[in-house]
Amino acid sequence: MIIDAHHHFWDPARADYPFLDDVPSLFRRFGPEDLQHEIESNRIDGSIAVQARSSLDETEQLLVIAETTPWVVGVVGWVDLTAPDDLAGTLATFAGRGLIGVRHQVHDEPDPGWIVRSDVQRSLEVVAEAGLAFDLLVRTRELPAAIACAQRNGDLRLILDHVAKPPFGTSSMADWRNGVLRLAELPNVFCKLSGLRTETPDLAAAARAIREAVEYFGADRCLFGSDWPVCLLAASYAESLDLVRSAVAPDVVPIVLGETAARAYRLDLC
Repeated sequence: MIIDAHHHFWDPARADYPFLDDVPSLFRRFGPEDLQHEIESNRIDGSIAVQARSSLDETEQLLVIAETTPWVVGVVGWVDLTAPDDLAGTLATFAGRGLIGVRHQVHDEPDPGWIVRSDVQRSLEVVAEAGLAFDLLVRTRELPAAIACAQRNGDLRLILDHVAKPPFGTSSMADWRNGVLRLAELPNVFCKLSGLRTETPDLAAAARAIREAVEYFGADRCLFGSDWPVCLLAASYAESLDLVRSAVAPDVVPIVLGETAARAYRLDLC
């Protein structure tokens, strides 16, 4: 079983995606029909669509795609974590439709401690009560707050996206490594082996970061994500999959390529 735990769909003709202004090659529609060939040719059993903008409309659109696309087995959507009093009602409108997690672009917030704000923390309690996971999209700067968040929310499954985007080749690598290691000490945190090809052209460095993540978290808390179509800036879908497959020991390949994702997101694959 192979589960791609992280990819996106978007259409800049329908909505604004500010980050696409800097990547003109990705400034077009990417939908299920574009990913279908990769899913089939790489023998992917299921995939998870992840939010790319702060919009309930996008969450609704992704859930519609999941309802009509058999291989999309779940959606990690966006909800407003600064409105805890309204959150339970919002989540109730998505119940039973394939929402398996929530994500916010934490690393784009001016405040590095945004995730530990009192309103956000109250919202994350609601997310946990709803049985949903929370994807941690952070870089080295936000790791201290992410650690504090994970410590305060032991009942919440947190999934670290893109191994916290290692700052390859900089003096911040030691801080990144220390932060990721501290997160790995917390049993409610998983680590997504995704997005590294676009962080560095050095394949050896990317593979090393994957092996470090597996060493810190253990294979049973590491999961594969293609980060398609963002990965296309540096590699094909198959190359992104092969990077993870070749970087880890053969005996744990089935775990990181599928089993962990099923557990981390509580997927019903029957």
